[in-house]
Amino acid sequence: MAAFRSIGRRVARRLLASLPALFGVVVLTFLLMRVLPGDPATFFASGPNAGQQEIDDLRRAMGLDRPIPEQLLRYLGDVATGNLGRSLTTGQPVVSDLAHRLPASLELSLCALVIALGLAVPLGTAAALRPGSVVDHAVRFVCTLGVCVPTFVSGLLLIYLFYVVLGIAPDPTGRLDIFAAAAPDITGFMLVDFLLTGDLAGWRAAAAQLILPALTMALFVLAPLARMTRASLLAVLGSDFIRTARSIGMSRRRVIVAYALRNALLPVLTIIGIVFSTMLGANVLVEKVFSWPGIGSYALDALLASDYAPVQGFVLLVAAIFVAVNLAIDILYGVADPRVSVA
Repeated sequence: MAAFRSIGRRVARRLLASLPALFGVVVLTFLLMRVLPGDPATFFASGPNAGQQEIDDLRRAMGLDRPIPEQLLRYLGDVATGNLGRSLTTGQPVVSDLAHRLPASLELSLCALVIALGLAVPLGTAAALRPGSVVDHAVRFVCTLGVCVPTFVSGLLLIYLFYVVLGIAPDPTGRLDIFAAAAPDITGFMLVDFLLTGDLAGWRAAAAQLILPALTMALFVLAPLARMTRASLLAVLGSDFIRTARSIGMSRRRVIVAYALRNALLPVLTIIGIVFSTMLGANVLVEKVFSWPGIGSYALDALLASDYAPVQGFVLLVAAIFVAVNLAIDILYGVADPRVSVA
């Protein structure tokens, strides 16, 4: 019980400490949307030939005719009550739109993270066990290539290779093939919903649609995970307890797997939180390339239409997820390594 109370106090302190950062995100996003070019009233007026009176009426209805400080105070009051406004693009409350689209983005990011870890840990381990070798240089080249190539370029290349040339990937137009039966809306995570209903054919169709966008995102975050694995494992391999384990005759495999790799993965656990939060914000272009109906494509469409509320809601949501994920990683790190205090 004492441990749970200690963790609870730590969570409360971290959440309180994150409130100023979230407040700054809200204010900064609000001000940036007001200084960007474009007038939403002009964009959403009835057609390009709308009169000035119609535009002025729409600006008044949206509250854009008021001074910026007054608009900010009204917006902060709405955010405090959970009201993020209404999207002029969809006509729905922003909270509803984000709640409907968030599972698609989380499913994509989580699958991409699993793929990235499945590639990064073996690559980083192989590079650390042979520093300066051909394998080490090859891993560095692959990681550098993944960082240098923009996600929309790698996504288009994967589509061209696996869909156009090889023909083994499905049409990259959303979460599910247009000829497949829709998944029941239980959790919003399509793979989970198909499993819950026992529809294996639907699960395979959804998984096939997910592979290419998830692989695109995985290549984007492969470098930091592989580099951290390599650097951490190299540091652990030079530790005294590793030399002691070798000196008493333990097998090389047991030393690496049971002792070195286990301790080397703790710093990787820390960077996972940063990587996952980055993926939620960076998957905007991936979602557009693959027509993925997530929060990233939703925010991009709103930004192009000068629709303020969805963009502000998207940024606030990503910031809140960033705080929550890093708090969870911080607690898990303390649980995994008893030397780290969670008090």
